[in-house]
Amino acid sequence: MVFVIAWILGPDVLRDTVPLLVVFAIALGLELQFLVGALRGGARRRVPDRLPQQVDRERYGFAEDDDEETDEVLSPAAPSPFRGFLVGLGVLAVLAAVAWVVEGRTGWSSLDGDTKLATVERLSEEASRMADKDVTVGCDEARDYVGYVQHADGIAVVGGDRTYVTPEICFDLHGLAFEGDVRGSRTGRAIAVLAHETWHLRGESDEGTTECYALQSGVELGQRLGLGEATARRLMAQQLTENRLRGLETAEYRVSSECRDGGRLDLDPAGSTFP
Repeated sequence: MVFVIAWILGPDVLRDTVPLLVVFAIALGLELQFLVGALRGGARRRVPDRLPQQVDRERYGFAEDDDEETDEVLSPAAPSPFRGFLVGLGVLAVLAAVAWVVEGRTGWSSLDGDTKLATVERLSEEASRMADKDVTVGCDEARDYVGYVQHADGIAVVGGDRTYVTPEICFDLHGLAFEGDVRGSRTGRAIAVLAHETWHLRGESDEGTTECYALQSGVELGQRLGLGEATARRLMAQQLTENRLRGLETAEYRVSSECRDGGRLDLDPAGSTFP
């Protein structure tokens, strides 16, 4: 329950990282576990003895014969496991309704159709400019190609003319381009993903090289979407640092030692700034 509430009220990154379905599947699984344990007759909670103690009887005059009558009054009936299960389901249903409202009013799904179309057109225009050809950017709302199932924020066929990115990436880029909303590393990540997939559309297949080129091109892309040059360079430098700190599970995306100022992968060897 605490995690569900944290998912609703917590930071956007939590909602972006953990799908709503997973949250409630875990909560429902715990409810079922409690129900099964109760039906199997697991360890029962020991009811404390609330009858007068011997010293109290002697001091205040309680008779031994009063025990049976008092026990009938104080002994609670055993609660039904089904009642507790139904109460838990009711709480989950209320939280699910609240989460559904929250999710519908935030993120990419909160935007109307015209706004989404304008965002897609703007991103496709920027990607076409970077790819030196007409390409299309798709926001994969159905998550058929990218997202938490495919473990990817974007996908593109090398040399193709279409790329798909997650709705979260689209929303962060929309916030930057249309509302001037800069969310730190989230904005930097969104720029890097779009630039990365665009370099694949240009024909680059190696993931590490593509990432290096993307972080350099991301500076100009970020500026065209509304960032100042200093901010764009800082965000891309942060992405470069995070790339080098990632674990072995993303080794193929790790940039090489040539991804540096004056290195073989420097797109502007005559310049003094990198990326």
